Amino acid sequence: MSHQHRYRTAFAATILGTAMLLAACSTPASAPAPAASTSTQPSSASTASVADTPGFTIPRKMPEGKGSTAKDGVFPRTVVHFQGQTTLDEAPQKVVVISTGQADVLLTLGMVPAGSTSGDGADMIPPYLYQAFPKQKAALEKVTYLGSRFAPDIETIANIKPDLIVMNNAGKDAAALYTSLNAVAPTVASQGTGLFWKQDFLLIADAIGKREAAETWLDTYHADATAFGEKVSGEPTVSFLRKNADRMRVFGVASFSGSVAEDNGLARPESQQFTDETSVDISSEQLGQADADWIFYGVQGGKLTEITDQSLWGTLKAVEAKQAVAVDDDIFYLNVGPTAARGVLSALQDALG
Repeated sequence: MSHQHRYRTAFAATILGTAMLLAACSTPASAPAPAASTSTQPSSASTASVADTPGFTIPRKMPEGKGSTAKDGVFPRTVVHFQGQTTLDEAPQKVVVISTGQADVLLTLGMVPAGSTSGDGADMIPPYLYQAFPKQKAALEKVTYLGSRFAPDIETIANIKPDLIVMNNAGKDAAALYTSLNAVAPTVASQGTGLFWKQDFLLIADAIGKREAAETWLDTYHADATAFGEKVSGEPTVSFLRKNADRMRVFGVASFSGSVAEDNGLARPESQQFTDETSVDISSEQLGQADADWIFYGVQGGKLTEITDQSLWGTLKAVEAKQAVAVDDDIFYLNVGPTAARGVLSALQDALG
C-alpha cells in the first residue's frame, strides 16, 4: 500500500473518531436567534506567554484572562479576546471566519462557516476539509467567498448578516479591521499564526459555546500524540521543508508542523531547533539545513520537482535512506487548525509508525 493511500485512510479514520467524540461531549446549541453584543476595544492587543505549559514551546491553553467563564451552551457569555471583549446573548448560528484555520476550527466543532476568505494562491475551503468532513460537502459548497484574509469584503460580510465574526491579529492592521468588522456584527479576535493555534482553537470554541468540547478534543489529541511518540524507536530527527514561489524554508519548533512534532516528543535537527521565528529562508546552497533522519516536504501551487530537482537534494541522508516524504502543503504549512493538526499527526504516524 502506498504512503499516500495509507495516510488518507488513517487520516479519515482518525477524523471520524474525533468527530464522534465531539458529538458525544458537546452541548447542543441554543435556538437560532441572532446574537446581540457589546464590545470594547483596548488601545493595543494583548500578547500571550509561550511558557504556559512547562517543557512545551507551543501554548496549550488560553492566556490568563482570555475567553469566558461560562459552561458550554450557556449564554449570555462575555468573551475576552485580543481586541477587547464581546458579549454574546445567544449561541451564534451564522458565523463568518477571516482565515481558513478558523474554518477548520468551526468544522471540527460541528459548524459550517457562512463565509470565509482565502490566502494568496490558496483555496477558500482546502481539499483536506472536504476529505475530513464529507457529509458537509453540500454546505461547504455554499460558503460565501469574502476575498482576501488581509482585506475581506466588508459589504459582502454585511450581506450575510452574521451573528458572529472571528478574525485574527496576524499580518494585518488588526485594530482597523476589527473596528470595521465589529460595526457589522459581534467580532472576536484570536492571535493567529501556527504558534498560537491551540489557544486560538479554545478561544473561538468559547465564542460559540463549545470551549469544554475543544478542551476534550485537545486532551485526546495530546494523549494520542504522546502515545505515538513513545512508540517511535531510535529517536529519529524530523525536518519540515516548504517551497512556495521563490521562497524555500525550513520550519522550527514554534511552527504549526513543529508543534505536532513537539507533541510527539520527536527530535529536530540542530538547524531547526530555533523558537524565535516560525521559519527560516534558505537558499539552494543551504539545503543541508533541511536534512534529518526524515524530511517532510511540500510545495504550494507548484510541482514537487521544485524541491527534488535541487542540486543538493540527492546528497541529503533522508533522501538516500528513502525517508523524504511529500506531504499536503495545505495541512502541514498553509493552515493552522485542529483537523490539520490531526492530518500532520497521521502523516507522521504513517511514516514513522
